[in-house]
Amino acid sequence: MQRNRTSGDLKRMKIEGIRTLSGPNVYSHSPVLVMRLDLGALDEKESYEAPGFIDRLLTLLPGLHDHHCSKGRAGGFVERLHEGTYFGHTVEHVALELAGLAGFPTFHGKTRATGQPRRYNVVVEYKAEQATRYLLERAVELVEALIEDQPFPLQEIIKEAEHIGADTELGPSTRAIVEAAERRGIPWTRENDSSLVQLGYGRNLRLVQAAVTDGTSTIGMELVGDKDFTKERLEKFSIPVPGGEVVETEEEAIKALGRVGAPVVVKPLDGRQGKGVSLNLTAPEEVLNAFRIAREYSPSVLVENYFDGRNYRVLVINGKMTAASERIPCHIVGDGLHTVAELIEIENQNPLRGEGHEKPLTKIKKNCPILNAFMRKEGWSMTDVPKAKERVMLCAGMNLSTGGTANDVTDIVHPSIRSMCERAARIVGLDVCGVDLVVRNISEPIVKGTGGVIEINAAPGLRMHHFPSEGEPRDAGGAIVDMLYPTGRPSLIPIISITGTNGKTTVTRMITHVLKESGLTVGMTTTDGIYLDGERIVEGDTTGPHSAKIILGDQATEVAVLETARGGIVRRGLGYDWSDISVMTNISADHIGQDGIESVEDLVYIKSLVAERVREGGTLILNADNEHLARLMEIDAVRRVEKRLVYFSLNQNNLLLQKHRDDGGTTFFLRDGWVIEATSEAEHAIIDVCAISATMNGSADFQIANALAAIAACRAHGVARELIAFALTSFRNETDNPGRANLYRVGEGFVMVDYGHNPEAFHAVCRMAARWKGRRVTAIIGVPGDRDDHLIEEAGRVAARGFHRIIIKEDQDLRGRKRGEVARLLCEAVNDESPDTECLTALDEVEALRTELQKMDEEQIVVIFYDQLAPVLKALEQMGARPTDAIPQSIRRQTVNEHALVRAAMVSKRRGRSRLASNRGQSIMR
Repeated sequence: MQRNRTSGDLKRMKIEGIRTLSGPNVYSHSPVLVMRLDLGALDEKESYEAPGFIDRLLTLLPGLHDHHCSKGRAGGFVERLHEGTYFGHTVEHVALELAGLAGFPTFHGKTRATGQPRRYNVVVEYKAEQATRYLLERAVELVEALIEDQPFPLQEIIKEAEHIGADTELGPSTRAIVEAAERRGIPWTRENDSSLVQLGYGRNLRLVQAAVTDGTSTIGMELVGDKDFTKERLEKFSIPVPGGEVVETEEEAIKALGRVGAPVVVKPLDGRQGKGVSLNLTAPEEVLNAFRIAREYSPSVLVENYFDGRNYRVLVINGKMTAASERIPCHIVGDGLHTVAELIEIENQNPLRGEGHEKPLTKIKKNCPILNAFMRKEGWSMTDVPKAKERVMLCAGMNLSTGGTANDVTDIVHPSIRSMCERAARIVGLDVCGVDLVVRNISEPIVKGTGGVIEINAAPGLRMHHFPSEGEPRDAGGAIVDMLYPTGRPSLIPIISITGTNGKTTVTRMITHVLKESGLTVGMTTTDGIYLDGERIVEGDTTGPHSAKIILGDQATEVAVLETARGGIVRRGLGYDWSDISVMTNISADHIGQDGIESVEDLVYIKSLVAERVREGGTLILNADNEHLARLMEIDAVRRVEKRLVYFSLNQNNLLLQKHRDDGGTTFFLRDGWVIEATSEAEHAIIDVCAISATMNGSADFQIANALAAIAACRAHGVARELIAFALTSFRNETDNPGRANLYRVGEGFVMVDYGHNPEAFHAVCRMAARWKGRRVTAIIGVPGDRDDHLIEEAGRVAARGFHRIIIKEDQDLRGRKRGEVARLLCEAVNDESPDTECLTALDEVEALRTELQKMDEEQIVVIFYDQLAPVLKALEQMGARPTDAIPQSIRRQTVNEHALVRAAMVSKRRGRSRLASNRGQSIMR
């Protein structure tokens, strides 16, 4: 192979975008970043073709030797480099290595072709989103720099990523709570760029921000924010506190020193984290300097008695002491060689120390005014060299944020001190608080006048308890989660997810209707909007993760019914963690040509994520009549989690259905016009399909299949059969299922309005039209322009086989096509399939409908597959259209009396009554 290209020939890549998939997704069940990368001139080039590139890469990033890649062993990626791998794959591994060097290690990535020339999706999991996003971009620059044999500022890039992570990631307290929630299987969602986090879903969600919860008293927080009033209140309840005065001027501060008596503490009245606090002051000039520092944080300053003793923090959660730490002031230990300044720099290299609150300990600030003042008082300067093992106190402040450390003392707290701290928390009314006290020894009772509570803090930091310098770590975050979700209290609500190619919206609406009739507040997402308790709160196509999160983030929601479409899954992942029940209606050719989808198998791969994310013990409902879903359980990822499997079919003799039933599984099928629920032990007739208006008196088999799916989901949720039957008889197609096979009487003919836009949807309506014996059926059809030519042509051929006359229209959004292009493809396909079928073109769908209705023959039927529903309905209204459930004289069976159906038609091989499951949080099949 020719290898004499110059490095300049092998460049230049371009990042076209990076998107976040924060929930389970087609690449991983963990959050990932997806970078769309145009390889440019590097397309179809391999790693060994850039002279010296591999050696330079491994020299700069030796950790790549440990990457497994597809080889499944350390060194696998390096082998791939030498064998030849494309540069998108190289960028992926470089990004993973950079993330590890920056302290955000992750090990999963993949690179996939997009179906467009030169363009690839580079996918990496992330622990720190913004930092990893930054490193993804830098990984491209690094690869290009090494191809061109140019220097790359690796350490500078890593340091910047560390800063980005520190600035943008959750703080240590919130992180401790989130990790505790994860251990208990409680989902969490970050709500802003700070630390506001939602735990759980719907009616069971809770909010936390650091150690503040949605149950933390605002009054309590305001109370402890005023340190002087806090002392007054504690003293009122006989809790020992230091005496003191609030001052606002330098003169008042000096006078307060005389009245309170040295030594004193000077601190901001409403400060926190130890900022602006000066301790053990005796001279007026010390108080004056301390006052000026404190004034930077608060206009009012507190001068109070200084208790001489050890400083402790007791964490009280839900009225009980959870942890206690002795706080050690900021200090360094001499070695006889280095100056104080150098020892500070050495200590700051401790991997446990970071900026602010990013790590267990905080770096020591040499330019801190309080630190410098304290050192002068103690007789130290930055240039002094302490003796070996000599401890140099740098600051009297005890907070970790000022460089201090903490040792755990939870197990030695005296019962009287424990009780005092718990009582103090009750007195100020906080569910989570840090009680700061100074006593001689926390393992002994307090001697009057020798110590007490110096302040109480809302939103106390948790990191000293999780990462003590000495002693046992304490799970403070877990204690907060246990308070929010005590034993027996759920964090979740039932989630029912519906996906498939056709029928998703109808099934979603049917399930919601039944659950609403059972008395539940249902949150629903569909292609026409987000609904809460029957009210549409957002209009539009809302079938993606953002819409799901709106429902799951509303405390009114008792159960979520989520239409989950392909687009949202591909572009943003799932909007939930696990579902209790998932329904897959069918999978057929659609969206070919979009988002890299090249086949129906690609659609199966995407939509099977919904099946994979059914929780352990949940229920997966599949259409046994669909060849792709009939084989779905062959996929390892779908089988990985133990779940209950339910099949439904229009054919009671379906072999898969019969086998599943014989094996003890639950099935739903159609027999003699009735929906039957069956296991190997029993059968129950639930409802005559003619009683469901959406089935058009039983002629719409696709609507019967949708009803079977919805009934199966409601039964999995535990709804009684009688209630399901009653609810579905009140499900009016034109009002409860707008735009889905809605039938109208217009003059002497009929109009059916449907959203079908793919070959299988057309075929389903054609099957129904075949049952309208003696009727002439005209179809107004269109297919979205972003489908590939083959799919558009197949839709035209299907329509030609099933309709007598066809009018081609185009959507308003051409989706990249030229005007008339889709119409031409459709009409050519119709003519090729059936030359005798009349095919006209009228690009505007409303005008096509109006024109056709004006010359409608008696008993003619016009089926319009709309793009925009509202204009079509308005046109029908103007022409006096009236909703109807069925076409007279179509093949129909004698219907049963609906009241008799609900009252007496529950045929069963065994006696007994079903009832709504009392535990709505579980899936129960009765």
